[in-house]
Amino acid sequence: MINKSYLERLKARISELETEMSQPGVGADPNQMKSLMRDYNHQKDIAVRVSNFLSLQDAIDGSREMLADASLDDELREMAEEELSAAEEKLPAAEKEVMIALLPPDPADSKNVIMEIRAGTGGDEAAIFAGDLYRMYSRYAEMNGLKISVMDISPSEVGGYKEVVFSVEGENVYKKLKYESGTHRVQRVPATETQGRIHTSAATVAVLAEAEDVDVEIKAEDLKIDTYRASGAGGQHVNTTDSAIRITHIPTGTIVQCQDERSQHKNKAAAMRVLRAKIYEDQQQKIDSEQAEARRSQVGTGDRSEKIRTYNYPQNRLTDHRINLTLYKLDRVMEGDLEEIFTGLYEHDVEMKMKSQADKLG
Repeated sequence: MINKSYLERLKARISELETEMSQPGVGADPNQMKSLMRDYNHQKDIAVRVSNFLSLQDAIDGSREMLADASLDDELREMAEEELSAAEEKLPAAEKEVMIALLPPDPADSKNVIMEIRAGTGGDEAAIFAGDLYRMYSRYAEMNGLKISVMDISPSEVGGYKEVVFSVEGENVYKKLKYESGTHRVQRVPATETQGRIHTSAATVAVLAEAEDVDVEIKAEDLKIDTYRASGAGGQHVNTTDSAIRITHIPTGTIVQCQDERSQHKNKAAAMRVLRAKIYEDQQQKIDSEQAEARRSQVGTGDRSEKIRTYNYPQNRLTDHRINLTLYKLDRVMEGDLEEIFTGLYEHDVEMKMKSQADKLG
């Protein structure tokens, strides 16, 4: 129940956070200050929306009280009816805003991401499709002012990629791309198909929030670092020095590699970025399991084995199976027109989470 006592508790919490942030020594710990600021901004956002909701409720109560007065003259009665109608019309949207604000913010939403695309079932056609997906995300990034940097790449001899790992940097990148993890399936006639038969193949996508040093502690003694000679498609050497890097995180068994840069130093730095992101993801999944409510749980687990989307070329159709969204503009989607899909996934996720939060008020 959203009431004035709830608003007072919010204001008290905001005051507590202001006091905490003003304490000597708090600013010396960037991690603690970041956490306090995140909580402070979240509570203030809730308070503003709750205040707006309660103002509308007060307006409704006041108008109804006026209309209950039999002695009210016609002009005031008409005015009260108009105010009541306007407030009642705005109330559902205001309540929805409160419910959205009450959802715990995902601290990873503002982070950059590291994406991995790997060819799955379907042989050469799967590798070509993996390349198509990489181009699709690249076009989306270009259209939205995001920066893409390739970190590791394994080209296929027939075109496309067996695997490509790349970073995407920009504002709220993870918030947009986090729902892309899973298996993407394509249905089309391959260029090598002489009888015009439709083939089905797949590629897997993983989206990792890029971790900062303060998010993940990695000890040097826990790492095994190997160097090797970077090579391209067909075994052709990219260069003649051992510039490629493979890092194994011994405690978790996580292995990452990078060979796209010419410099061993740059490849090591890029591989460490991927390693931090993978360990951060593992940490978040453990926290989610403990809290029994995983991030992205309403639109998919993020598991690569989960089939999330089908790209049907003969029908120019894209279907996202998690939210039953079907669009007949696959050609535009493959050119980076992804906003409608991302918006649909985000709104569905919010609606589902709102339902689970509805009984936590009061």
